[in-house]
Amino acid sequence: MTVLLTGPDENGLGDALSDLGVDVVRVDGIATRDTIADAGVDTADTLVLTDMDDASVIPVAREANPDIRVVTYSRDSLPEYARGQADLAVDPDLLAADVVAEELVGA
Repeated sequence: MTVLLTGPDENGLGDALSDLGVDVVRVDGIATRDTIADAGVDTADTLVLTDMDDASVIPVAREANPDIRVVTYSRDSLPEYARGQADLAVDPDLLAADVVAEELVGA
């Protein structure tokens, strides 16, 4: 399983996923068509956004990989235009990173 992780990971979701054997590819800086393409969006299983400023990349990811699962892990709300495009939105205050990682791997 490969997960692209965009945005800061202050809650440790990337480490929790890695601990479960997931190949985590971190996208540094702003998520754009080029940065997610370089990270391997076309073959990734899941795209995780932790910064809702990166939400505009969701349709780009879906265009490159229609089967990609899109998850947000942030205290901030997903912008209205992107709400119908995410598969799961989780607030770190409600679910710890290790719980979310287990759900993503088991799903």
